[in-house]
Amino acid sequence: MSDTTQTILSGFRDRFAAEADGLWFGPGRVNLIGEHTDYNDGFVFPFAINRRAVVALAVRDDRMLRVASSFTDEVVEISLDELSPETVSGWSAYPLGVAWALGEHGADLSAVTGFDAYIDSDVPIGAGLSSSAAIECATAVALNEVWNLGFEKQVLVRVGQLAENRVVGAPTGILDQSASLLGQTDAAVFLDCRSFESEIIPLGFDDAGLELLVIDTKVSHAHATGGYADRRASCEKGAALMGVGSLRDLTVDDLPRATSVLDEETFRRVRHIITENQRVLDTVRVLREDGPSAIGGLLDASHTSMRDDFEISVAELDLAVETARAAGALGARMTGGGFGGSAIALTPHALIPAVQEAVAEAFAAAGYTAPDMFVVRAAAGAARLS
Repeated sequence: MSDTTQTILSGFRDRFAAEADGLWFGPGRVNLIGEHTDYNDGFVFPFAINRRAVVALAVRDDRMLRVASSFTDEVVEISLDELSPETVSGWSAYPLGVAWALGEHGADLSAVTGFDAYIDSDVPIGAGLSSSAAIECATAVALNEVWNLGFEKQVLVRVGQLAENRVVGAPTGILDQSASLLGQTDAAVFLDCRSFESEIIPLGFDDAGLELLVIDTKVSHAHATGGYADRRASCEKGAALMGVGSLRDLTVDDLPRATSVLDEETFRRVRHIITENQRVLDTVRVLREDGPSAIGGLLDASHTSMRDDFEISVAELDLAVETARAAGALGARMTGGGFGGSAIALTPHALIPAVQEAVAEAFAAAGYTAPDMFVVRAAAGAARLS
């Protein structure tokens, strides 16, 4: 048993004076390409990473839910009978929101008992690596098992999204939960957010000698705040003005008409979504035909679009991307919802130290907080750990 596992089981024991029934994990995710396309019924291409949230959980013989974590001394308690989007808040909204959302998707919460749960995670908070979905998905697979629900993982994706939307209050799509639940080793999830169909696409990074470097700028973001919601509203406005149900219904051939229909800002928002959907399709095609070393230009173009058209980058992200490219990365882009968080740089293994050194020096020269940099690998999706 690993030291991490022992620490989590010890944390559960310290908080609840009992033994956990088991451990379940949910990984964070990197979105390789396809940003803000998910809630527009578009295409995304994320993968689960080898950083994860772990939930130690034990069922109770009453209706009480108690949740604790390694990052706060607080123990939140609530009865299953009182559980609703209005009765939970703060960090506990992630695991407790999942319990509520399972009921909304058909679980008979009157027939189950409560639980004690202790959460630990090494997914950085606010870094755009979906620390929230990691907790939600770890909780979902745990409760799916101990409550004997028998839900498929695709249902758990929707459970996590509902918890995020209704309980946490973040208007996100299904990208994060899909990656966390469906991920596989050295592969990404090609996801159609309209049909919910998914396909596992091998990445081939290992064979190509490539690494994906995450550059956490330490500029924290929050999806429940205004910037994300504003971009979603712009997309809905653009779709309505263009006479379609969602921006998924538009292609690059519709851009000339959009210039005469939309105001300048809405046009740029719409252009990002349309071209980003195409970049996802192109990335999957290029991976199959030419391999991972050929996708760098698509990553670069995605960042430019997010910076200029969708306007969700920040100076630290731009500097990370530009510096990584100059130091030898094949391609780089910000990842996640934007307004902070992380950049990713697809980099030959031998050049990782040079890229890290160049980025650290550039941030120091600009007077920015030193970034946290680490390599991630595409990993398996949420499951029981022990």
